[in-house]
Amino acid sequence: MPSELKIGTRGSQLALFQANWVKEKLVETHPNLKVTLIKIKTTGDKIQDAPLAKIGGKGLFVKEIEEALIQKKIDLAVHSIKDVPTELPKGLHLSVITKREDPRDVFISKDGRTLKDLPQGAKIGTSSLRRQAQLLHFRNDFELVSLRGNLDTRLKKLKTMNIDGIVLALAGVKRLGLEERITEIIPPEISLPAIGQGALGIETRMDDEGVEGQIRFLNDPDSSIAVSAERAFLKKLEGGCQVPIAAFARTVRATLQIDGLVGTIDGKRLLRHHVEGTIEEAESLGIQLAEILLGQGAKEILDEVYQRSSSG
Repeated sequence: MPSELKIGTRGSQLALFQANWVKEKLVETHPNLKVTLIKIKTTGDKIQDAPLAKIGGKGLFVKEIEEALIQKKIDLAVHSIKDVPTELPKGLHLSVITKREDPRDVFISKDGRTLKDLPQGAKIGTSSLRRQAQLLHFRNDFELVSLRGNLDTRLKKLKTMNIDGIVLALAGVKRLGLEERITEIIPPEISLPAIGQGALGIETRMDDEGVEGQIRFLNDPDSSIAVSAERAFLKKLEGGCQVPIAAFARTVRATLQIDGLVGTIDGKRLLRHHVEGTIEEAESLGIQLAEILLGQGAKEILDEVYQRSSSG
């Protein structure tokens, strides 16, 4: 077993909180272990002035961290699962999915008004096409304003920009202890979460049994099953994290339930379906759900989104 572990992480406040949480758990369990955090700047962190869908490419927030893992500059990487592409570099895998935080989205309003009570033509900040599609489906009078930056940056922009509110992941807001800022938790019926939202993934080298032995205790079986179903759904749709695709899987007793969605950017068309089965079928359920949506026209919707982002 290694006596020292280096964790690769992004440098944002939230990423550091998540990596430090993993570090604390490791040191609690292995008191003699030395754990250090290595901050790595990713492409997504460097380009702050363009919408992610326009930058293109997958793995905008993980690629440089994965390269450090391959080059053995770090021993493990802590990611928000929703940033991790479904295809991982050769020799790497997600060996741990930690216990998932609440995956829902939240609305933080400038003046305390909820989504349904906002004035006609209200401006909402988000850089997510998934959120945009669903919010416009809920209220087509909303004006969506592109909003990039770390969670703390986005909260600051709520004060400085001419917008009525912003939509964020509840998990990040909770982890940074900012729950008192929440105006409302958005039900999944209105905004279905991103794939893996609220879950952390620990990525390691496949042949590194010493490291895996030390971190295995952090894996949460229920979260791992749910995330594997959602990621299988995303992979079948060949979607990245910057497209209007959403899914939410959860285990209810011995049953795995999964909802999936694909929508047009203007919110006029949302394809949505629900499947359930046994937990052993997690990945095949995700694939089955994707195939149902593809049969309803998801491919045409996604092709149009990709065309638009590459021509923009």
